[in-house]
Amino acid sequence: MDIETQSEIPSMINSDPDLNRDQFLSFFLDGEEYGVDILRVQEIKCWENATEIPNAPEYIKGVINLRGTIVPIVDLRLRFGLEPVEYTKTTVVIVLKVISAERERTVGFVVDAVSEVYNIENGLLQPPPEMGDSLDLDFVKGLTAINNNMVVLLDVDRLIEDEAASSSHELH
Repeated sequence: MDIETQSEIPSMINSDPDLNRDQFLSFFLDGEEYGVDILRVQEIKCWENATEIPNAPEYIKGVINLRGTIVPIVDLRLRFGLEPVEYTKTTVVIVLKVISAERERTVGFVVDAVSEVYNIENGLLQPPPEMGDSLDLDFVKGLTAINNNMVVLLDVDRLIEDEAASSSHELH
């Protein structure tokens, strides 16, 4: 997907409600492929510096002004405990609509690169494996195999809820 053609995202969205499938925008982090519900994607932006926020967790890169809206920027690599890397020309910010605490807000997620839009038939999405209490997978909506590769589909609402809960625990 050409990053410069941000306006193409809505035209890729499946408008046929009779189809029994969902669409996901996929992206890469540390060589692994992840996906988010395409209906939550507002736009894809090239990386630009964010204004840092004092005392924010390391994975919050700061905020940007997106057409008058202040948008927090979360580096998903750092949020998932992956090694930080230098941002390159393929590093992008996926701006998503997130619903948490019964309110809607806009959040940007820094990822290594965008990949594709996938149509995933309902029923092909597998639940995350049971890993016990030692691993928190609440923000994983499910997994699916595409072209012999596993794609982890994220629940961005839960991801932000988990982030807010862990931040509030850090303050006490």
